[in-house]
Amino acid sequence: QVQLVESGGGLVQAGGSLRLSCAASGRTFSRYHVGWFRQAPGKEREFVAATSWSGGNTRYVESVKGRFTISRDNAKNTVYLQMNSLKPEDTAVYYCAADRRITLEIMTSRDEYDYWGQGTQVTVSS
Repeated sequence: QVQLVESGGGLVQAGGSLRLSCAASGRTFSRYHVGWFRQAPGKEREFVAATSWSGGNTRYVESVKGRFTISRDNAKNTVYLQMNSLKPEDTAVYYCAADRRITLEIMTSRDEYDYWGQGTQVTVSS
């Protein structure tokens, strides 16, 4: 079993930066691909970014490419999402999730992820 706890959200002005952290319990976390998703009010939860278990491969949704960077430190059982040049449309609750399947492919569908955190609010003011 893996438990995930997000932190680092907050209120920031447009153009600012935030770094989200996803801290995990469980010895097997370092074997899992991990993704970040977000959900704005009235919208479905959407994929933002994901990293392979090693951190060597990553995927991003087009709207955050060049602004967000996902990384992980398996020694600390933590995955990060560095968010720069934030825009009001980035406002959402951000969730991290872990895919417990041992695969080469990094998934972007929320249905493929097994463990979820409680979320952290990110609000970007204009």
